[in-house]
Amino acid sequence: MRKTAALLAVLLLTLTGCAGAGALGNGDRTLVVAIVANPQMKDAIALSGEFEKANPGVTLKFVSLPENQARAKITASTATEGGEFDVVMISNYEAPQWAANGWLENLEPHIAANPSYDSADFIPSIKESLSHNGSLYAVPFYGESSFLAYRKDLFEQAGLTMPARPTWSQIAEFAAKLDDKAKGIAGICLRGKPGWGESLAPFTTVANTFGAQWFDKDWNAKLDSPEFKAAAEFYVNLVRQHGEVGASSAGFSECGTRYTQGQAAMWYDATVMAGTNEDPSASKVVGKSGYAPAPVEKTRASGWLYTWALAIPKVAKDSDAAWKFMSWMTDKAYVQRVAKEYGDWNRVPPGVRKSTYDIPQYREAAKAYAQPTLDGIADADQRKAMVNPVPYPGIQFVGIPEFQDLGTRVSQQLSAAIAGQLTVDEALKQAQEYAQTVGKSYQEVQ
Repeated sequence: MRKTAALLAVLLLTLTGCAGAGALGNGDRTLVVAIVANPQMKDAIALSGEFEKANPGVTLKFVSLPENQARAKITASTATEGGEFDVVMISNYEAPQWAANGWLENLEPHIAANPSYDSADFIPSIKESLSHNGSLYAVPFYGESSFLAYRKDLFEQAGLTMPARPTWSQIAEFAAKLDDKAKGIAGICLRGKPGWGESLAPFTTVANTFGAQWFDKDWNAKLDSPEFKAAAEFYVNLVRQHGEVGASSAGFSECGTRYTQGQAAMWYDATVMAGTNEDPSASKVVGKSGYAPAPVEKTRASGWLYTWALAIPKVAKDSDAAWKFMSWMTDKAYVQRVAKEYGDWNRVPPGVRKSTYDIPQYREAAKAYAQPTLDGIADADQRKAMVNPVPYPGIQFVGIPEFQDLGTRVSQQLSAAIAGQLTVDEALKQAQEYAQTVGKSYQEVQ
């Protein structure tokens, strides 16, 4: 972890950024913001000059990194109180755990001092997922569940109809019929890239609805159970037979590129994908997609619950300035800034504020996916996502600190199976050993 912190220090000397916040007082200062390099975050960086103009003497340096790298660096810095970052982008996986550890600043005093910010406008399940003991410790930038995008034109040409609530068995049948290697169109795109927040996210929702669980209520590891094996074989076979080329190294960004360039008939992933799918500047399939709920097998729903959010490390040097920037990036007015700058309401961060869905222009632009997004978030229950009771929160993740390492290790096994380097049985045997070690540590303290 010390090596990671040292590497962060080097990065901060070489990376530059821009931005600023409300009037922050006299003197020059720099706020360092660690952020994930997803499309909506890149828009925020591009727009941050407005914030800087309103605050002479304030400079924002953005450390913008791919998801896996960002998680590792932010975790290392925050856990060791390295102090490299004034603002960090985290999720509902980290927020409650880190708050309990005393690593994050309680944001309620900042929110109370700024009534116009209106935290009551946040979608309740998103707000709750970022809270600890009733207080917010991170504010959401965008929120999501997961759903299935599908090419309506290709379905029509093939004489297929997407059910209102599809099953994974039906999706596999559709993928087989729509797979057209001669035209370079995969039947479906699914993440295979290693990472607990990459391939493990969609895969774990599949495992949940197949009746699998990572641990039973007594913390016995269950990765070698018949249900977990059935889910793994289904996922691996589907992506190997009818998925994208190079699936074992494909994550959200890679699948997004393939789908928007017309190279996949279906894509199961985060609901936030829809903004890119419908963006004329980035997509060749604008207006051609339908959006169906996350497919199921044994559960009523299977979509995940997730939010990328901003937090202030407890050791941040200027928490007031940090909050000014965070509130700028997550307040009601931000969506108007994005729409005005880019002339496209599809680029607005979704799934966070109820008021966004009351804007007529947004409702019109997002009519294909706004309600499916809200429905997915509403259906996602972190305590009731599985067939059988489990001792941990989370849907696409296991809400324990060890999952960053455990999930990444298991994802590497899954990716190796997708690449054909291991059989599913071999992958799960090793994965079970990893999980048993974690489970035993919880059994010892019961």
